Parts: sequence; C-alpha cells; structure tokens
Amino acid sequence: MPPEGSKHHSTVTHPGDLVRLDYDLWAESGGRTELVDTTHQEVAQEAKVPETTGHTWGPRPHLIGGDYFPTGVENSLVGLKVGESVEKEFAPADAFGERDPNLIELFSMHQISRLPEMRREDAHLDVGTVLTIDGRRGRVVSLTQARVRVDFNPPYAGRKVRGKFTVTAEIQEPADQVRAVLDLQYGRAGEFGVVFKDKVVTLQVPERSKFDINWLAAKPRVIDRIRTQVHPTSIRVVEEYQTPVEKEKPADTGAAPSPESPTGEPAAKPHEPKAAKGGHKHESSGPATPDA
Repeated sequence: MPPEGSKHHSTVTHPGDLVRLDYDLWAESGGRTELVDTTHQEVAQEAKVPETTGHTWGPRPHLIGGDYFPTGVENSLVGLKVGESVEKEFAPADAFGERDPNLIELFSMHQISRLPEMRREDAHLDVGTVLTIDGRRGRVVSLTQARVRVDFNPPYAGRKVRGKFTVTAEIQEPADQVRAVLDLQYGRAGEFGVVFKDKVVTLQVPERSKFDINWLAAKPRVIDRIRTQVHPTSIRVVEEYQTPVEKEKPADTGAAPSPESPTGEPAAKPHEPKAAKGGHKHESSGPATPDA
C-alpha cells in the first residue's frame, strides 16, 4: 500500500472515497470574478480575503461525491486520478443554481428593526448586510427609509463557476479516516484522541468540546459516517470529567492563636506576666518564704 501523501496516477477516485483535495474555486458573472474558496494561502491573499484565526492551509480531507460542493461539482471529482490536476467550468445549473426572482422579498423597515441582530449596539444596515428572517439567511440588495429588499438566493446563484482541483492522496488508514470524518463533520480533529484497535474506534473528546453545542449536534453525524466509512464493531466516545482536588489544609497543632492586645502586641499568656517594654521579662518568684 503506498503511503498517504504519495502521488501516483493509477488510482482513480470513486464516490465515497476519502481523499486530500487541493482546490481553487471561483465564481464569475458580468466580467467580475470572486473567490469562493481555496486551500492556498497565497491565492486568498491575492484575492484580499480576510484570514480567520486558526485557519490552516493545504490539502483538506474531502469525501468524493459528498455534499461539501454543489452536486454538479462533486460529481465532477469522481474518476479523478490521484496526483493529477484538472480545471473545469460549471454552468450555474451545475453549480449554485439559477437565480430565482421569487426568493427576492420586500420587508418594511419596522419588520427589519425588530430582528434580534438589528437590536445589538453594533447593528448596521446597508446593501450587503446579511439578515436571518424566519430561519432563512439573505442579503440586503436595496433599501429606503421605509422598505428593505432581501435576496434569499444562495450567494453565488446565477454565476458560472470555475475550479482547479488536485487529489493529492487517498486517506486509507482507519484512524486517519476517522480524523478526516471529524474534520468534515465538526472540525478540530487534531484535538481529539483517536484510537482504532480490534475494529473498535475510541474517540477521546477534548476539554473545550465537551459542552460545545456544535459538537452535540455533530456527534450523530460523526458516528454515522464513521460506521459507513470504517465499519467498526463498536464506537466509544469518551468524555472524562475529573473531580477537582482540594488543597491540603495546614496541620492543626491544637494551640489556639494568640490574641493581640489593644496596642497590637501579643497578649500575655495566662499566668505569665507581660514582658516589660525594655525587653526584659519580669518574673515573679511568689511570696517570700522565711528561712527555716
């Protein structure tokens, strides 16, 4: 079996294969070209796309025939040879779909002002602002003092798409496939502990994912995809919660703390006169006894 990352042109991709994919995807319309997504940092910088914190560059895990790209684009990746680069163009119908005029709707400014995102202190309304209305995300395309027109079409609908793709490697080892599934369905795969032994998959959930609502939502999809991809007999999802250990208290010697006198000096012990200010302790020998 060739090591992951090796380039060989004999292997052809099939639906359901997990691979590492390098790509640049552009949308074109009216002589304007816009970067949709890329795995290359220099391409993103040239297109002046802001870089997000923690983003990693380079080939990404990809499920051939999955749902990361539009169906037409995904289908075009079937049959690619590992290590071979191809460039393809897609009509709007094979990419993000044609624009639907019925998905452009008009709202009153009063309706828009009542949206939760418009009640924030930093709220801003302008052409291009993205709003969520009745669970649908749309972009403002025009506005007046009384009316706001919102387009609920996908951002790149109606545009021709051009892409360059390179399948750099197959992902074949079961543990690597599990990590790829985590990346595709949730992210942060590098933070999970992954063990595949005796056809049992063990996932050690990282600390910050234990209470992450996105992990709770992604977990059923992760488990279902691992079953399909790796065919384990069992999947163990381990979430460990350690009980904090209390610090040891100082040993109790049984002696009560010495109270302070009104002057701030330690009070004299019972049956023990206070030391003189000169620093010499006055000791009483008791009543004198006559000589025998």
